Amino acid sequence: MLVLRSHPASPYARKIRIAADLLGLSERIEIATANASDPADSLRRQNPLGKIPTLVLEDGASLYDSRVIAEYLDHLAGGGRIIPTEPAARFAALRLQALGDGINDAALLIRYEIFSRPEALRYDEAIALQQGKIDRVLAVLGEVPPAGSIDIGHIAVACALGYLDLRFAGAWRENQPRLVAWLEKFACAVPAFEATKA
Repeated sequence: MLVLRSHPASPYARKIRIAADLLGLSERIEIATANASDPADSLRRQNPLGKIPTLVLEDGASLYDSRVIAEYLDHLAGGGRIIPTEPAARFAALRLQALGDGINDAALLIRYEIFSRPEALRYDEAIALQQGKIDRVLAVLGEVPPAGSIDIGHIAVACALGYLDLRFAGAWRENQPRLVAWLEKFACAVPAFEATKA
């Protein structure tokens, strides 16, 4: 068995769980919760960065981060399934994945700033900087939502929107009706999206 070290709230781990489901690999992967804050958790031996997701292979070697794991799973499933092989489609999917992961990167930094620091020590300019990144990506995606066959980019964007729902009460939805409609369509087409909801 492959072992996915993850946490239910991680949008990056959710991306991998959805990818595995779409690729028909879920039965080959054991989900093992990791505590990235605990020095005693074996995660730090499996991934020196101490980050999730980490995929532990059958020979004990590990792969990280979510982009590498997604590439590996697509390879296991025969290739070209969620990461297209044709160059134009491939780089469009990877670019879309970068936007979804970028939303998550910024959202996590905001969350850490708000919940990890005492209020008096919060840096409002840092929060505004990260929020600006999220807002710009949402504006771009709201203008032209993802289209075509579901690929790793679609999965990453859906997971990012799901994370904004989870951690920020879905505030993005009010100004992005086209993106809301896209996410609803994605959720209907990909049952694993609801099944992996934290």
